[in-house]
Parts: sequence; structure tokens; C-alpha cells
Amino acid sequence: MSDTILDTPGEKTGSLNAADRLGTEGIGKLLLRFSIPAISGMLVNALYNVVDRIFVGRGVNEVALGGLSLVLPLMTISMAFAMLFGIGAANMISMRLGQGRRQEAENALNHCFLLLITVGIVIMAAELTFLDGLLSLLGAQEGSAAVVYARDYYHIILYGQVFMMLGFGFSHCTRAQGFPTITMVSMFIGAGTNIILDPIFIFWFNLGVEGAAWATIISQLISAVWILSFSFGKKAVVKLRPRSFKLSGAMIGQIVIFGSAQFLLQFIMSGVQVLVNTSMGWYGAETLEVANGGDIALSGMNICGSIIMLILMPVFGINQGAQPILGYNYGAKKYNRVMRAYLGAVGGATAICIAGFILCQTVPAFLVRIFAPEGSPALLSFTPWAIRIVTLILPLNGFQIVSSNMFVVTGRPKTSIFLTMLRQFIALIPCVLIFGRLWKLRGVAMATPVADGFSFIVTAIFIAVELKKLRKAGK
Repeated sequence: MSDTILDTPGEKTGSLNAADRLGTEGIGKLLLRFSIPAISGMLVNALYNVVDRIFVGRGVNEVALGGLSLVLPLMTISMAFAMLFGIGAANMISMRLGQGRRQEAENALNHCFLLLITVGIVIMAAELTFLDGLLSLLGAQEGSAAVVYARDYYHIILYGQVFMMLGFGFSHCTRAQGFPTITMVSMFIGAGTNIILDPIFIFWFNLGVEGAAWATIISQLISAVWILSFSFGKKAVVKLRPRSFKLSGAMIGQIVIFGSAQFLLQFIMSGVQVLVNTSMGWYGAETLEVANGGDIALSGMNICGSIIMLILMPVFGINQGAQPILGYNYGAKKYNRVMRAYLGAVGGATAICIAGFILCQTVPAFLVRIFAPEGSPALLSFTPWAIRIVTLILPLNGFQIVSSNMFVVTGRPKTSIFLTMLRQFIALIPCVLIFGRLWKLRGVAMATPVADGFSFIVTAIFIAVELKKLRKAGK
């Protein structure tokens, strides 16, 4: 399939010019060209989890939603490694292409392939071996019915671990070469298959949460096959060549450095998810005053997290769409173009967050009923309230996400790591612990907007200094 960025009459080497245009075309046009497919792809990618939750909530019960929430930290860890190698290699590819070092870009892609397969197999084997012990650590209270659903769902998900990591990791590398549409199609194929298979397995075959899991891993396999077939094909700027692979510790180190910010963000998110799950179990029964209050609180926060995921995925899409533009132009020392691309990405991300904020504040009950149309009174009372609280500072999140990634592009990964850790660890975890003790369930929900606001202030200070340097270098 041809990508639109390639099909320009008169080009002698269309694939190579797909990358070269990152340094010559108008910034607005490039942001639209790269961000729209990335946004579409990220939204579709989010549907892997969200569609499962919608069908599970409608086809099984609301407690099963809590079971999916319990295994979310483990799924986040797998995603963290996919981001570590995928985003790390993508940053290497876009910068090396901007510097004219195409062979090094190809070497980065080969290393990404090996790392994703190796780590995916290791994670699958380790978690299958110790699954019962891991589930006992994920935040469910004694006697929780959600644990049974969590085990049934996740032991199947693990069999598709490698497919998920390959598909997600290589989507970043393909976009970095100048092929955003190929990445988008890959995600559409996977999520579309998932949407079709979910009701078949859950309702027709009556497999419940296990049906949702089988639908997911089959879809991930198809998506991975699509994106890998392109990487082996003729149109790729940087091709996957396992036969020419030469292992390099230095290359692995560079990939890890460039991908470490997003890896740490996801890894810490996993720890925060365990803490929040545990807090929901502790305070749910007492606050909601029902026998299964802990499971209800878990399910409610699962719905809340799903809605926020759908809102923030377009923001991550803009961030990913801007990354090859920022990386290429920074590598080519075109700092004015870097500045314009950054400001355009922040503007688009903020607009999406404002729209999401308005939706969550005005119709939260409608959003909850998408997942649980026949939910219990406790669920339908708690969840809309939680959505309103958690999204209080949502309009500021777009700036923070795009700005943190900016420091990776400019060669300051430590600053990016600090800023990504700030909200997810340095600010959020103490807020959850302190506010939870003071105000129980309400306090746990309030921790998110407080951490978001503090993170926004610190990030704004750092980015102001960085933009001043870019303006000076661009003169």
C-alpha cells in the first residue's frame, strides 16, 4: 500500500524524500500530515483496552471491570518496554536520517526488533510462572471476586505479549521514517479486528472475559504482521535486515537512553495503578457503604481511566506526530522550525484537553452508562463524581506531555525523565497517600488534579529556559 507522503510525481527517490520533507515542508502541513494519522492510530490503539472494557461491562458484569483494572499495572509494564525500545529506536532513526547517517538508522531498527522479541518472551514466561503471586499483590482485598476475572483474562493476554510489543514498538519506528499512514493503518487493522471479535467471543461463544482476551491477542497478531511486512518491504526508508544485524552494546545503550523517559513514565504509572487499586479496596467499602464496595470502586476507577485514556490518546498522537519533525529538524540544526513545531503541537494538544474537560464535566453519567448501562446504584453514584474530580486540571495536561518530550528531542533525556516522574511519582504518590488518609475515596481522586497542577508549574519553568536557548540558537 502506498503512503500519501510518497506519491509525488517527479521524485526520483520517493522513499528518501519522505524523510527529507521533514526539513523543508511547512510546519503546519507537516503537523497535520503526521499528527492526524498518529491521533487516529493512538485512538484506535486505545480501543484495544476500552472496547474490551465496554463489552465486558455489558456482557459480563461490573465486577469483571474491576478484574481488568487489577491487571492493568502488568499490562502497563509490558507497554513500558515496548515504548522503551520503540520510541528509543524511533528517536535514533529520525535524528540519524536528519544527519544523513542512514546505515545507523537501519542498525537501530534491527536492534529494536531483537529487543522487543527477547523482552516480550521473557515477560510472558515470567508472568505466566508467577501469575497467582502477582495477582495477590495488585491491590484487591481479601475475598475480592474481581481476582477471578483478572486471572481468567490475563493468562490469555500473556500469550500475545510479543505481538503487542512488536506492533506497538514498530509503529513508532515506521512513523519516524516519514510513513505515518502505514502506522495508522496497522492500528486500524488491529483495533477493527478486536471490535469485530469481541462480541463474537463474549456473546456468541459465551466466553466472557476470556473471549475478550482472545479477541485482543488475535488482533495484536494481525497488526504486528502488517507493520513488520512493511518494514521488510521495498518502500521503507529504513529496512529490517536480520541477516545484516550486528549486535552493539553502544546502540542498545543509545536506544535505552532515548526511550527511557516514556519507559519510566509507564513503569511508574504501573506502580501508581497498584497504589490506586489498593486505595480503592481500602476505602471503597467504607465510603460506598456496600458489601463489595472495594470491587465497585475498582470498577468505577477503571471506567474513569478508560475515559481519560480516550481523551489523552489524541494528545499522545500529536506528541508522536511531532516527534519526527522535531527530531529531524533538531538534528539538521533548523531550530526555528523546531520552535514552530513545538508550539503547534502544544496548541493542538491543549485544544483536545479542553474539549475533553468540557465533556467530562457536563455529561459524566452518560459516559459511565456506555460501560455499565445497568450498573448498581453505588457504581452510578460514585463514578460520575470521580470523573469530575480527576479531570479538574485536564486542560493543562497537553502542555505537560508535549513539553516533557521536547527535552528528549533536544538531547536532554534526564530533564525529560525528571518531568515525567514529577507527576507520576514525586507529586502523585504522596498526594494519594496523604489525601487518601485524610479524605479517603475523595482524597484519592483529588490527588490527580493537585499533582497535575504542580507538574504544570514546574514544567513551564523548565520549558521557558529551553525555548530561550532555541530562539538564541535560531538567530
